[in-house]
Amino acid sequence: MEKIREEEAVKLGDEPVEFFRQVVGFEPTSYQKEWIRLFVENQFMAGRWCRQSGKSWIMAALLLWYALKHADSYIALVGPSWRQTKLNIRRVSYFLRRLPSTMYHKPQKTRLAFTNGSVIEAFPNNPDTIRGPTLHAVWWDEANFTPNDGDLYDAILFTLGTTDGKLACTSTPWNTDSLFWKMCNHKDFSDFARLHVTWQQALEPNGPLKKGILEKIRKQFGEDPARWRREMEAEWAEDEDVWLPQSLIVSCVGTVKNCGEDLQLFDPEKSYDGEFFGGLDFAQTRDYCVFGVVERVNDRLFLRHLKIFQQPTKYAHVLGYVKMLQDRWGGFAKIRVDFTREGPSIISDMDTAGIRSVEGVNFSVPRKSEMANLLRQRMNDQRFFFPLVTWEKPYRGDICSELNVERYELRRDGTIALSHPTGTHDDVFWSIALAVYGTVEMKAVDLESLRFG
Repeated sequence: MEKIREEEAVKLGDEPVEFFRQVVGFEPTSYQKEWIRLFVENQFMAGRWCRQSGKSWIMAALLLWYALKHADSYIALVGPSWRQTKLNIRRVSYFLRRLPSTMYHKPQKTRLAFTNGSVIEAFPNNPDTIRGPTLHAVWWDEANFTPNDGDLYDAILFTLGTTDGKLACTSTPWNTDSLFWKMCNHKDFSDFARLHVTWQQALEPNGPLKKGILEKIRKQFGEDPARWRREMEAEWAEDEDVWLPQSLIVSCVGTVKNCGEDLQLFDPEKSYDGEFFGGLDFAQTRDYCVFGVVERVNDRLFLRHLKIFQQPTKYAHVLGYVKMLQDRWGGFAKIRVDFTREGPSIISDMDTAGIRSVEGVNFSVPRKSEMANLLRQRMNDQRFFFPLVTWEKPYRGDICSELNVERYELRRDGTIALSHPTGTHDDVFWSIALAVYGTVEMKAVDLESLRFG
């Protein structure tokens, strides 16, 4: 029976859409069918798709089809981080259960092997690693969020050089001074077949985007039209008054190339040794309470933990969580806490709970400017790095957008005022800023040093 199913799957492999229908078990949308056609007919492709449009889903199915149709193929998954590519391996692995078990070997976390000799493997964002193998196809996901994209692109071209293999790049737009922008727009990359998918095309019944989810996203983005244009219209957009520019943010996504390791958040259930600094931004109902942790390693700061607490905030829960992490990770060198609303009593409560090395910070305009300046300076100096992470709860977000949310306004006295658009959240930004600020001595604010011009 398995042998018959295998023969049927191989036969259907000549036509990818029919393979998806009868073997993988889903009907591609009209724009997914167009992407399938581009993949089959072209060597280079750039897919600029909105969020929740099914780009990862169709690419996972396409690579499975390609591996089965082309025996002895070596297919690579790359992206901004190894976490991202391992997640995409899981997406491909999900479809394996629809195949006869005789067509593949036992799946591994980073590698899928097939009995016809083909292999699909996830790689970290390290050009030196990519240069080694000879590849027949590469899927570069979230290409616009990849630091050192030029180095990675050169390595990919090198490894495809002897096979005349395929490169499929997919992403939601981010910064314009990037290779992905050129793939989608520049004449020097006219050999890239291009497909632009917006929320209108992806909306049900024509796509997987649910109307209820769309309205939640629309409400969440509130008065941040630039983010709506990027994520849902798949257009490049950035406000001129953002404190941390997109290009700066993406340059600080931690990889082996730029910081020596492929950064991942630490598991709060495990024990770690290091010099840790915490930042706790308190909130109650409208905003979110967030605890961020950075580790200092050889004069560089790595984001190791980010906890966003559910609303409404229960301070006993927050303090219990911080105490647990303190005990599990061997303590904090410093925890800086926003006590603007709660006052010194919250510091006393933390001390009573057994949380040590806590220092309160009043979020005055000058102090916020000092913290924001320090964070931007560390990023400009390539001394602060973070992993590329996303989350669905307690709200849908990603770290790049959260760092990009803060706006600044030049005041009459030459100082700056910081704020965020209505409907957005800047709690992640300030928890990270507090943690980074914990690595320096807090002095009386020098207003002159914070003036522009």
